[in-house]
Amino acid sequence: MSAIEPVRPRDPRVPVSPQLAFRVAIIGGVVMVIFGVIFFRLWYLQVLSGEQYVQQADNNGARHLPISAPRGEILDREGQPIVSSTVTNAVRIVPDELPAGISSQVAEYQQSLAAAEAVRSEKVKQLSGYEAALGGVRHKTHAQRRELERLQQETGPPRVAVPPLPRSASTLRELFRRLGRVIHLSSRTIDEDIVEGVTATPYAPVTVKTSAPGALTVLGERADEFPGVVQEPVSLREYPDGEMAAQVLGYVGEVNTTELKSPVFRGVQQGTIVGQAGLEYYYDHYLSGVPGVQRIAVNAEGQPVPSKLTPTPPRPGHILQTTLDLGLQRASEKALLEGMEHARAGGKPAIAGGFVALDPLNGEVLAMGSSPTFDPNKFAKPLTEAEYKSLTGRTGDEPGRLTDLADEGEYPTGSTFKPITAMAALEAGVITPTEGLGAGQCIYVSTEKFCNAGLADYGSVGLVEALKVSSDTYFFTVGKLANEHGGEIIQKKAKELGVGEPTGIDLPSEFPGVVPSRKWLAEENQLESKCQHEHHGQPCYIVAEPGAPWTVGYNMDLAVGQGDLLTDPLQMAVAYSTLANAYRNGGNGTVVTPHLGKQIDEANHNLVQTLRFPSRHVRLNYEDLSLVMEGIHDAASEQGGTSTPVWVGWNQEEDPVYGKTGTAERTGHVEQSWYMCYIGNAQRPIVIAVTVEEGGFGAETAAPIARLIASQWYGKPKKFVPGSSQTR
Repeated sequence: MSAIEPVRPRDPRVPVSPQLAFRVAIIGGVVMVIFGVIFFRLWYLQVLSGEQYVQQADNNGARHLPISAPRGEILDREGQPIVSSTVTNAVRIVPDELPAGISSQVAEYQQSLAAAEAVRSEKVKQLSGYEAALGGVRHKTHAQRRELERLQQETGPPRVAVPPLPRSASTLRELFRRLGRVIHLSSRTIDEDIVEGVTATPYAPVTVKTSAPGALTVLGERADEFPGVVQEPVSLREYPDGEMAAQVLGYVGEVNTTELKSPVFRGVQQGTIVGQAGLEYYYDHYLSGVPGVQRIAVNAEGQPVPSKLTPTPPRPGHILQTTLDLGLQRASEKALLEGMEHARAGGKPAIAGGFVALDPLNGEVLAMGSSPTFDPNKFAKPLTEAEYKSLTGRTGDEPGRLTDLADEGEYPTGSTFKPITAMAALEAGVITPTEGLGAGQCIYVSTEKFCNAGLADYGSVGLVEALKVSSDTYFFTVGKLANEHGGEIIQKKAKELGVGEPTGIDLPSEFPGVVPSRKWLAEENQLESKCQHEHHGQPCYIVAEPGAPWTVGYNMDLAVGQGDLLTDPLQMAVAYSTLANAYRNGGNGTVVTPHLGKQIDEANHNLVQTLRFPSRHVRLNYEDLSLVMEGIHDAASEQGGTSTPVWVGWNQEEDPVYGKTGTAERTGHVEQSWYMCYIGNAQRPIVIAVTVEEGGFGAETAAPIARLIASQWYGKPKKFVPGSSQTR
């Protein structure tokens, strides 16, 4: 009998095929890789990047507000301050600490502002289209100017009225009334400033009064009566001499949205005070300093909360030392006004003028100014629309007060251009210096006559005498001969000496100048043709005679500084400086770059950088140059010279004057008075350029102004000595 084996339990495991085992292994591997990636990412976030994300989280709970840096001073050549900054206490409002009522007002204002911005965008498109249609029109019709002004006004920043406070905000209204009595502002003005400020920067305090020294004690002692009102120190720009050199120095203001897109202000934050014109603009990078940072903690809703975040203090701007001589600048501006008043007393309008005093050896601008002018201190606080228009637009025939006529004026020069014509003709062999030309009261080209001022007859004279008496008929003849000689002799010499090209001065803008030539006229006629086509055949008057070819008359007018020649006192000062320094150096001349900046210093007056400017060398025939200089020296010192009476009593041996009057004719205007002179003192030479719009003849207005300026420079008694009202 055999033993019976017990039954073994069934093995629950199902045999696994090799294929299934392989698949399971792959899935397991994938899962391990995924877990590895997740683990590595968590490790990276926690360990490697933890500090970075903590910092970002902190930043999410804070807002950074710029603390404006005090702008650097602007000094004259001797270190005397011309522009400075002063610290004062500003009254500011913290909107979140105010009684209820402002938030609904802000929301309503923002809706109206958005609607106005949409309308403005459409007007911008209209303006762009109209400007494109006008093309290169220089002489716009009255209707065109009016339409352009209308569109420009409509495309300015939208002006939306701030809605009134809701009736329920009685506590807030009463707060504004109390504050207004203390800081001498209306409650409505305070309310409007706050609404506009909150709209621009929701989390920042709003400045309602830049300087309120008399209110500080009241606000400090009764702080509980003025919730949300705080006092903070601010830096204000100060121009101690007011209107003096205003167009040269410029002014400051808050950077606007258009400027923020400019490379000049890249990285600048909204609300920052920047240079808006003149040296303030050109050297803003140095003057502005580095803003500090005020850190404000905010909650999840973006509302400020108490904190102890540490601010970063601002770093003051660098100091700009200029080439200006403060005493000469003051005396020059006074001289310009005196000359204009003298002209008005004689029945001349004398509506505007400008001057430049230049060191001819290195291009340093010793004095530079323009009238009418403005007070840059006015820009320390917001201007009304009417105030801004009075500064930027013309008042009758007066140019805008912000325009610097010394480097932005657009004028014919009259006879002050004749030394340039003389140099061109002599060097090109068009004339010989002793050849007698210009006899008679007039010369004729076909049926057109070209005459001397007052129909004077100087007879047939040589070059030196022609410059001395300023014979127009002589130089009309030279212009005619130069045109027949071929090429552009006078035009090339003008540009070689610095007329008709930007000077490169360290200011934001300057007039490039126009020296008419065949090529210039062809280009102007092309613009005229294009403009007429776009305006259905109507003349645009880009040129006086549309389509007319170049004729000898253009060159004859240019030879005496008339016709289509347009330049300014600065370019003429550069040209005379080139003649002067070449004369001092045997014909080796330098076309200087006029400049106002001398050096940059740290706030503690340590030197940062000496400013340097390029120059261009020219070679002039010394024999020819000597004759030209002899002619304009005789004009200021010899009997019969056009400006000799102006310099009576002047020591010509010690400080020889090389001067040329100019009387430019402008259609529809009284003559424009010009004077150019170089005073050849061995140690302190100077070139002076003066012009007065509608000031009459050069000797009666501009030349006496130049003498007053020179008297200041050389420490001589100042006396206004007018010359003849009949010599050009």
